[in-house]
Amino acid sequence: MLGVGAYRTRSRPALGAVLPVPMSEMTWQLTDEKNQRVRPADWIDRPVMVFFGFTWCPDVCPTTLSDISLWLEELGAEADRLIVALISVDPERDTPDALAAYVGNFDPRILGLTGTADEVARAASEFRVTYRRVDKDDGDYTMDHTAGVFLFYPDGRFASIIDFHDDRRFAVPKIRRTLS
Repeated sequence: MLGVGAYRTRSRPALGAVLPVPMSEMTWQLTDEKNQRVRPADWIDRPVMVFFGFTWCPDVCPTTLSDISLWLEELGAEADRLIVALISVDPERDTPDALAAYVGNFDPRILGLTGTADEVARAASEFRVTYRRVDKDDGDYTMDHTAGVFLFYPDGRFASIIDFHDDRRFAVPKIRRTLS
């Protein structure tokens, strides 16, 4: 049995290869909805909540951003300490202006970030997020992407992930642990 277990785990990536890089070691640079450059170093010393998505998303993204808005409301004044950001995986369509209009439909504390295709790819790689363009028959496209919400402690260490299907009863305590 030990041999079988060793064989099966040999092909799996090391845990550090699947967890996000600590915020203090990330090197991405993106542009927010106000056309300001943002780097992970700007976020050190504050708890961080990040979600990857896109403005043309039909269901997962608006649902998640609505959930995040409800979580922030439940946290009350505590939520003001958080940096909350949506990083777009669709830089072709998600300009800063498009992101401003989109995130404006949710809690005002949610930032929208975008960049060039290479800049978004770097951020996704450091968060260990996957995404890909999926062409449709009508000539349009959509994006498949990792749908979890990433939480980081103020010192930049990865804290937890809130799964797309996590109930508020589980999500809010995860966020509170990040705040403490």
